[in-house]
Amino acid sequence: MSQLDQLPDNDPTEVAEWRESLDSAVRFGGRHRASYLLRRVNEHAERTELDLPPLLETPYLNTIPTSSEPAYPGDEEMEARITAWNRWNAAAMVTRGNQRAGLGGHMATFASAAWLYETGFQHFFRGKEADGSGDQLYIQGHASPGIYARAFLEGRLTEGQLDRFRQETAGDGLPSYPHPRRLPWLWEFPTVSMGLGPLSAIYQARFNRYLEHRGIKDTSHSHVWAFLGDGEMDEPESTAALALAGREGLDNLTFVINCNLQRLDGPVRPNFKIVQELEAQFRAAGWNVVKSLWGTAWDRIFAQDTTGALVRRLREVPDAQFQTYATRDAEYVRGHFFGADPALRTIGAGLGDAELLELFRTSRAGHEPRKVHAAYRAAVEHRGAPTVILVQTVKGYTLGPGFESRNANHQMKKLTGKEFRAMRDLLGLPIPDSALSGEQVPYAHPGENSPEVRYLRERRAALGGPAPARKVVARPLPEPSAKPFEALQQGSGRQEIATTMAFVRLVKELMREKETGRRWVPVVPDEARTFGMESLFPSAGLYSPVGQTYDPVDRDQLLYYKEAKDGQILNEGITEAGSLADFTAAATSYATHGEPMIPFYIFYSMFGWQRTADQFWALGDQLGRGFVIGATAGRTTMTGEGLQHADGHSHLIASTNPAAVSYDPAFAYEISVIVREGLRRMYGPDAEDVFYYLTVYNEPKVQPAMPAGVEEGILKGLYRYKEAAEAPADAPRLQLLASGTAVHWIVEAQRMLAEDWGVAADVWSAPSWTELRRDALSCDAAQLRGEDRVPYVTQALHGAPGPVLAVSDWMRAVPDQIAQWVEQDWTSIGTDGYGLSDTREAARRYFGVDPESIVAAALATLARRGEVKPETVREARQRYGLDG
Repeated sequence: MSQLDQLPDNDPTEVAEWRESLDSAVRFGGRHRASYLLRRVNEHAERTELDLPPLLETPYLNTIPTSSEPAYPGDEEMEARITAWNRWNAAAMVTRGNQRAGLGGHMATFASAAWLYETGFQHFFRGKEADGSGDQLYIQGHASPGIYARAFLEGRLTEGQLDRFRQETAGDGLPSYPHPRRLPWLWEFPTVSMGLGPLSAIYQARFNRYLEHRGIKDTSHSHVWAFLGDGEMDEPESTAALALAGREGLDNLTFVINCNLQRLDGPVRPNFKIVQELEAQFRAAGWNVVKSLWGTAWDRIFAQDTTGALVRRLREVPDAQFQTYATRDAEYVRGHFFGADPALRTIGAGLGDAELLELFRTSRAGHEPRKVHAAYRAAVEHRGAPTVILVQTVKGYTLGPGFESRNANHQMKKLTGKEFRAMRDLLGLPIPDSALSGEQVPYAHPGENSPEVRYLRERRAALGGPAPARKVVARPLPEPSAKPFEALQQGSGRQEIATTMAFVRLVKELMREKETGRRWVPVVPDEARTFGMESLFPSAGLYSPVGQTYDPVDRDQLLYYKEAKDGQILNEGITEAGSLADFTAAATSYATHGEPMIPFYIFYSMFGWQRTADQFWALGDQLGRGFVIGATAGRTTMTGEGLQHADGHSHLIASTNPAAVSYDPAFAYEISVIVREGLRRMYGPDAEDVFYYLTVYNEPKVQPAMPAGVEEGILKGLYRYKEAAEAPADAPRLQLLASGTAVHWIVEAQRMLAEDWGVAADVWSAPSWTELRRDALSCDAAQLRGEDRVPYVTQALHGAPGPVLAVSDWMRAVPDQIAQWVEQDWTSIGTDGYGLSDTREAARRYFGVDPESIVAAALATLARRGEVKPETVREARQRYGLDG
């Protein structure tokens, strides 16, 4: 019994008649004919907007038949010549680099996708010269040689630069892949960490809508194009946000998936069909799917397929076998492909060997500009949903039979002279044999004033200038008023507040600033209430492209859940990857759209860097600016949450990211100073391409007022917070350093050392171990150049009596970053190992970082120096119950 059988049926006779009709179709026409009829009826039902679920898979055919293709708007012959020059120079650039230095590179990807890019550059991709935004192009990383070749034809790159492909140390070379930090005038988006491009593209399209809905910029003409490989779609991030794009109807977004059926080592789906699999996946997520698979040469034999046998055969042949057909002779293909069905044998018998080989080796829709143009036109004209174009190509197309459809072509880095001559002949390029007789293949250019170059430049001018292009117009934001910062610097009096709450209070006030308040973009992965941010809900609102279509359950409460079309908060649900993609789009809006935004992304500390470090690296590559907040930080502050929530290592991971300016503040006033400086550095007149990472804690503490003169030490990473009380001249001395919540532990340890053991200890707050290390490394480099520079940490601790004991709620490697530049004896204690569930006090005792354990560690340090007796350490451990 089906679910429908459980519903009332007011005319069972009619249902029975429909069933009998279907049975008759099967009996007299066969099951294939019956399936065909049902599909046609289903298609008709979709067109008449009946409430039926769509088919997830359509026949293995082009969505747009040749007869329905729109007129091609360009000069096909001219564009073919331009594409030929680009193909040649892309292959020459990679070959020359490998002949000289074995630097690698990829040839086969662009060879398969050349028309996918060229058709877009000639007729679709908008540049930035019209509105400062243009279209956003996520170029497939392995296709970068083709983009460089086109920039060379335009005159944006020189031969010398092409010859410095993958040679960047001299400062004017070309990066291997799209890297904005390495070539910031050309590339906008880093894409070669596969999977991040499609994820980022979806959230970029979504952020474009956010800017428009909030009235910050009209982005209605911007279109996001993501060029992807079929193998890349195996990455979880590639499909992680498909439902978001479908749900929000992002018709400003197009995925172009180059289905050459090959990944890096072999077929993408050896025993299956990747095109059909992707179609079902995207249709289920609510996308418009356009399949562009077969070249015009297939039209004649499709017309002969009166029984549907050919279409069925194409659908059932697995991809790996289809790749084999592309590399075998006509006899093999005729026997294996057409021999399975009498109707197919008839079709195969009417094909000559040359025609048959053309069909299976080269005739793909992705190599015909008319078919690519038709697919692109359908995508940009579709409304209400994003579009994915599944376009079939041959990997290595035009590079010769040694490359085309070969499993190893991703690793093949150069062509021989003979192969270049064959390629020249195939492309019809006017390159004489004499130019190919030397050791290196030459670059080729039709001439600065040639018809090809004039045509190319005219088309780009009509579309708004060069693309891809990254353009930054200096637009500093006004400095916010001092009042929000001064409020934190005054302390909390007797009230205990966590540094997480202190940060949220600061941002809440900054969001009220008249000039810059609306530019703040709070990004939260469904933990706003955990971080005390629900107070922002009614005032700022949560962004939704459809507003609020329901009555919230808490509407009668002061802090109700308010969604709005112009909402400011991006609450992404439980997705750190999606939230960081949102953050990246906002953090780079100053370049993408010429609109500086101030995003802050707040997340459970453990679930930030550990899960999404690759995205943070891409954020730095993309020159993103904003505040990243690891809340509920530290290994021992998350009471009862256990191993997976206890973060003791994110600062170590963050220290590896050159663009991350990392801080672990202990007090609200430190947050005030750091955020104010971050706004100046990232949004002032001399804006820097960095982002700030702050860890904040959920442990309520009385927040002291800011001592005088500590601002420089806070920003550089170290200052003396509390000197030791007066002590006899011969009293043992010690320097206690800590960051974050651990500063509170060493303050208590300072008291216990003085009162119980007669040890005088100074307390130092170290808001940034990483910034101290970077300064020291910079000084080391300067000294190698003959400059006399002393690291700040060395200067700050110079002359401080006694050894140093560094403490943190992080693994010891975090503070140990600065050990070699500290003149005093160095010891550190921390929270190495996995976290565990218990109270804060029990967890800190377990890791040996509570005040009592710090006192014992301090005494042990002094005992090793002979400044206290060894039995003093034993006595302390017994007194505090540490030996158990």
